Formats: sequence, structure tokens, C-alpha cells
Amino acid sequence: MTATSRPPAGASGRGVLLCEVFGPTIQGEGPSAGQVASFLRTGGCNLACNSCDTPYSWDWSRFSRSEQTRRAPALDVAAEILRHDGKLVIITGGEPMMQQARLAPAAALLTAAGRRIEVETNGTITPVDAFDEHVALYVVSPKLAHMGMPERRRIRPEVLAAFQATGRAVFKFVLDGPQDVDELAALQERYGLDPVWVMPQATTAAAVTSGMRALADAAIERGWNVSPRLHVLLWGDERGR
Repeated sequence: MTATSRPPAGASGRGVLLCEVFGPTIQGEGPSAGQVASFLRTGGCNLACNSCDTPYSWDWSRFSRSEQTRRAPALDVAAEILRHDGKLVIITGGEPMMQQARLAPAAALLTAAGRRIEVETNGTITPVDAFDEHVALYVVSPKLAHMGMPERRRIRPEVLAAFQATGRAVFKFVLDGPQDVDELAALQERYGLDPVWVMPQATTAAAVTSGMRALADAAIERGWNVSPRLHVLLWGDERGR
């Protein structure tokens, strides 16, 4: 296992680096779009996407880590989420798989309370058993070239294979436009990624609508699913929705 695909040493000892907990709201993206959900957003990321829509969760050159994050015991995090109604919990980031050992006790409490956990991840860190056993679905979002990083950093074939082996992974790609279709098709063929969801890079309602229209025909032709960004359509780029 490479350094990129290994969770950090001592990950279970210091509590969760938490950016925000919010909900109940609507999951805006991917296969659970439209469902009532609560969100747990972790702080920190192992990538640096140039068009990330939540840079406040990891980009400490632009945002204050002390203002944007707090360290919280996993059991307190679970208790905070359990105050929300709804069965679906989305663990996102940043990159939540960096903290999966710290998150495992919270995940255990949440599933014991009847919650269904979905994890949104960039697909570069392999799941560990203590966390994986509580995850109902991984929404794996490998990054394409337009995100501004070399392929060796953003595409980890052995990690993608590990997610596929769980039988609980879907693959969601953010496209800048139809010019990214061939790149995605090549990745899908090379690594056997399925099912695939595509969504536009967009933070306004108008851009979401036009972006989906631009991708729809290519998606239909290739058997991909098209994801909206319902939270953007409903509330714009408002944080915590």
C-alpha cells in the first residue's frame, strides 16, 4: 500500500477534525439525490483541486484552519448527527477517508441507531475494515485532468480496485463540459468503473441546468447516469444546505 492510499498513523487517537455538521437537508448529488440527509463534513484533504467547491474545508493558504475546523470526539460527532431527523448520513469533506479510523466509533453508533451511511471520497485512500463495515455506499469521485493535478496523484488504480471489491461503490465524475467525455470514457474502460454518474462543474442554478444539458446526450450514449446538483438549484451556493 502506498503512502497516498494509507490512512495516517495514529488516526484514531485525537478525535475527528470536523469542518461542519448540518441538516436535515436534501442530498443534491449522485444516486441518493433528493433524499433527506444529514451531513458530516471533515476537515483536510490529500488533494488540491483547483475548482473545489468546498475549499474552506482544506485550503489553509486561503482559509483559517482554526476558524473553519474543530477537533471533536467521535462519540460527540455521532450525538450531534443523531439530533437530526432522517435515516441518511453523508460523510464528506475535504477527504473523509483520511480520518476513517477516527470516524469508525461514530459510524458504529450511527448504524446501531438505524442510520445509513454514505461516504463521498476522491478514491485515493483504501477503506479499512473498522470503518468499512458501517458504510452502505461509497460515492467515489476520481478527479479528471481539469482539476489541475497529475494523474499519478489523483488516480490510484489499486484503491479504485479496493472500492470496487466492496460491491458498494459508485463512481461520480465532475465534468467541465463535453470536452472531458473522452477522458472519462478511457478511465472507465481501463479500470472497469461502473456504474458511472456524471455532473457538471457548476455553482449556480443556470450553470447546473446548462451543464446537464451539455452532458446528457453523451451520458445516454455511454450508459452513464446524470446527476443534478439539487442543493444549488434550490439554494444557490449557500453553505450548509
